[in-house]
Amino acid sequence: MVTPLLVPRNGTPELIENESAFARAIAELAKGSGDIAIDAERASGYRYSQRAYLIQIFRRGGGLHLIDPIPLLNSNLWQEFNNNFANSVWVIHASTQDLPCLIGVGLKPKLLFDTELGARIAGCERVGLGPLAENLLEIQLAKEHSAVDWSIRPLKPEWLNYAALDVDILLEIKDAVENLLAEQNKLHWAKQDFSSILNSFDNYQFSDKPKPDRWRRTSGMHKVRDRLTLTIVRDLWLSRDELAAELDLAPGRVLGDEAIIELALTRPKELEAVAKVIGWRTKLESPPFGRWLKVLSNALLTPIDQQPEYKVPSNNLPPIRVWKEKNPIGYARLTHARSHLINLAAELKIPVENLITPEFVRRVCWQEPPKSESGYQEFIISELNKYGARDWQIGQVLAPLKNAIGQTEPIVIAEAQEDEPALESEQ
Repeated sequence: MVTPLLVPRNGTPELIENESAFARAIAELAKGSGDIAIDAERASGYRYSQRAYLIQIFRRGGGLHLIDPIPLLNSNLWQEFNNNFANSVWVIHASTQDLPCLIGVGLKPKLLFDTELGARIAGCERVGLGPLAENLLEIQLAKEHSAVDWSIRPLKPEWLNYAALDVDILLEIKDAVENLLAEQNKLHWAKQDFSSILNSFDNYQFSDKPKPDRWRRTSGMHKVRDRLTLTIVRDLWLSRDELAAELDLAPGRVLGDEAIIELALTRPKELEAVAKVIGWRTKLESPPFGRWLKVLSNALLTPIDQQPEYKVPSNNLPPIRVWKEKNPIGYARLTHARSHLINLAAELKIPVENLITPEFVRRVCWQEPPKSESGYQEFIISELNKYGARDWQIGQVLAPLKNAIGQTEPIVIAEAQEDEPALESEQ
């Protein structure tokens, strides 16, 4: 029977907002033992910055602590925390989401256990914190404040209560997931994945700046058919990003992607027409319609040699739907590889994307393999190592891929699988 957990079992602590309280929290945590549960709350969808606006920490025997990082951004105590708990395992749920903002304040683990990723490898069907609490602990967490604006000050008591619950039970979830992994002889797999995550953040520097060509992923870009329209989208997107950073508002609240695309396609010449296009697609009380009209007008004057290329050089592979024509043997290899890996993933009770990154499989299958079967194994191991596959993954998929890359005739695969999205992280 599932039991609701509405408040932390030892109560919701006071919010830490100054160095003396933070120092006391570190001292209390040092009295505890074992792993440390850490969570962070951002204001995604509300603010431009992806910084942490609340950090929750719990340790058995060391208490539960809620820290407001904003008044403590320049504190030396973050490094003291790192030094004191460098040998402790930091337990984080979906760590790749929280590590950037934790590193942003100065927190960086040396040992990690990701409960979300561990649960995936253990074969749990639902890996959100709430479902794991229900399925593994028979505890139901209150989740009604999951999408609030954590940048608001003062933080509301009910929000702090909600946030505290996430770490109050996180170590118990970790223990349950770890037991599942050990029972299935997968714990060493998970540990390799956790180490890989930490390695990927070795040289990470927190920044709110987007990737240079992030504007090319504007929603609705498929409607753009020429370089001048592409130029308008780029310039509107960059201007929006600049204003969003200045106001510290999420870009979508400043100007929606739909408005950017429609402005680029319709190219209104009057302020009133610009305002009509934008309409409800902004959350600003006084939208700068003149700014968008000026950007649009200037973009239309961009010389052809300064307009972005419609298609940029890329090392990305072609969409799978064109493999049959461009690389039919590669397509045959891929169909066999997918079939084998889907079956293996089902046997191991692990999502196929956690068994091996689909993009790695596509890259192996696209290439011409060695002429002799005796070279298949070395080729596959070398390629997967180059892409970043873990040792356990290579060990599991080596036999299926060796079988697949020798194939020359495709097998039928479902249309829905024709174009799997590449797994990539981006800001």
